[in-house]
Amino acid sequence: MNLQFLADGLLSGMMIGLGAIGVTVTYSILRFANFAHGELLTSGAYVAWAASFALTALAGGAAPPLGPFSFGWTVLVGGVFAMLFSAALALAIDAVLFRRLRKGASIVVVMASFGASLALRSLIEFVFSSSPVYFSQELQISRPLGFGVRVTPDQLALIGVTAVLLVGVHLLMTRSQAGRSMRAVSENPTLARVVGVNVEDIVRLTWILGGALAAAAGAMTGILVQIRPYMGFDLLLPLFSAAILGGIGSVPGAIVGGIAIGIAEAATVDFIGSQWRAAVSFLLLIAMLLVRPRGLFGGRA
Repeated sequence: MNLQFLADGLLSGMMIGLGAIGVTVTYSILRFANFAHGELLTSGAYVAWAASFALTALAGGAAPPLGPFSFGWTVLVGGVFAMLFSAALALAIDAVLFRRLRKGASIVVVMASFGASLALRSLIEFVFSSSPVYFSQELQISRPLGFGVRVTPDQLALIGVTAVLLVGVHLLMTRSQAGRSMRAVSENPTLARVVGVNVEDIVRLTWILGGALAAAAGAMTGILVQIRPYMGFDLLLPLFSAAILGGIGSVPGAIVGGIAIGIAEAATVDFIGSQWRAAVSFLLLIAMLLVRPRGLFGGRA
């Protein structure tokens, strides 16, 4: 039995889950759906690529791949720089736009996020053009793992990096004071403020976390495929579907939801056809809303 779709779905699902953490935490704390989250992912991918390209040029073009991987140290440093950039961009968007609107109707903030998404996407396309870019165009030989599953060294490395990031976020949310404060604000912002939680600091931490994770997901997706202006927009529905499937506010739920979406999409491509891939996220979203509106993990962080 060929189980290649499980490996493909697990990889894409973990990255969807990584990006969905920002969606679910932002929604649970700030109480609105941020449609600009996809552009944070895209901008992170482009900044990682640009930083990697610049570092390679500064090194005189001497940035050989690390071991069996297609990327070198410049991509790793570029990824870290991208996470910092997207976190700062998220904070800037909040300071310029969302902070002024949060006290009003939530639909106003949602529409503002949609406008910010369009503006950022157009700006990215203006700066980098609509042509896709690549970290590397070298072909990798996949290696058999058994049961018809084959993976490349890049895929194994990115699964490992994604797993480390997900565990780190889980520990932050469950073992640190900042994580407990975030969960308190998610449950009841007014009561959290009464007991001494600085809600504005938690809001800033939420933007930093969401932006950084979106950039990481974008950079790793770019390593595997390509970077283009609409990559974040195309992932927006799977990101929201994963967040709702797992339960709004639940970090483990976002991870589980992302993996479920990834495997379902990969199975659809493998057994039905790639033209139906985009419909899977929507169908799973509708099914979850009909059967269990609060998601698999009941909306707890």
